[in-house]
Amino acid sequence: MPTQNGNGHRGGFSGRSANPGSELEQLIGEGQERLKQMMPDGGPRGAIMIAILAALLVGAWTAYYTVPSDSVAVVQRFGKYLKEVQPGLHFKFPLGIDQATIVPVKRQLKQEFGFTTPGARDPYQSPVDGRRETEMVTGDLNAALVEWVVQYRIADPAKFLFEVREPSATLRYVSESVMREVVGDRTVDEVITIGRQEIESEALTKMQELSTKYAMGISIDQVQLKNINPPQPVQESFNEVNQAQQEKEKLINEARRDYNKVIPLAEGEKDQRIREADGYRLKRINEAEGDVARFSALLTEYTKAPEVTRRRIYVETLQAVLPGIRSKIIVDDQTHNILPLMNIDAANVARP
Repeated sequence: MPTQNGNGHRGGFSGRSANPGSELEQLIGEGQERLKQMMPDGGPRGAIMIAILAALLVGAWTAYYTVPSDSVAVVQRFGKYLKEVQPGLHFKFPLGIDQATIVPVKRQLKQEFGFTTPGARDPYQSPVDGRRETEMVTGDLNAALVEWVVQYRIADPAKFLFEVREPSATLRYVSESVMREVVGDRTVDEVITIGRQEIESEALTKMQELSTKYAMGISIDQVQLKNINPPQPVQESFNEVNQAQQEKEKLINEARRDYNKVIPLAEGEKDQRIREADGYRLKRINEAEGDVARFSALLTEYTKAPEVTRRRIYVETLQAVLPGIRSKIIVDDQTHNILPLMNIDAANVARP
């Protein structure tokens, strides 16, 4: 069971307080008793000891710092740049002699133009006047509302901190200036429909060039266009134009699909017909050449023995013709009348 110690505080089995608040109060009370013992009369010696103790506590509190894993620390001594420190626990001269500024070099930062992400902590991430930033004039003197986001990293912490005053704000001005220039070189149709990728690529290149020129210590990772809309009074008309453009692209794609489906089939049929005609041509040529060779050979034999060859041709012709004749009547040259005979085959067929 819990017991009470001599000071009236409740403790556990070891006699120490089970409540952290009570234990802290006990330690503070013990410290006050020791200070009273050191300064029984409250004279200047006691004040000096208190000042020394306070200075030691403040010095110990300000002598160490921790750098997160996605950051580095830029250390300044009496305001002068000293070094960069990698992540981990580090120590420095206390009481403001050394100052360590944490810079998130591995974290991807972003700035939004025309819209705001809920819960954003960076004051330079969200626009101050998003309507003004998004209103732009295109190359054909039409108006458009352009929303975009810039993703970047801190590449050089020293330049980011010391070369340019307010580099994040400067990046916002640079981004807006470049985007107005790029959008101003294109028509409103290109900005709203087909020119988004080119705008993103060109804007990224120009933003990086200006960031390097101004020694901002920033590396631009990506420029991404979000919503691009015409002004409110003409938005419905632009939507109709956009739908018509999409319908046009749809019909073109369908026509190309039918073309790719029909043309190869026709090409295949054409090649097949050509090959069949070539085969028939070669067949007829070979047959004609064979007939010519056979006739030449027959003519040679006929020249040698006309009577024998004539009889042979007659016999071979009958051998080829007679098997295809169902009814045959053979008569002699001396016969004047033909004796009718009963068709036995027909009678057999008609018999029930």
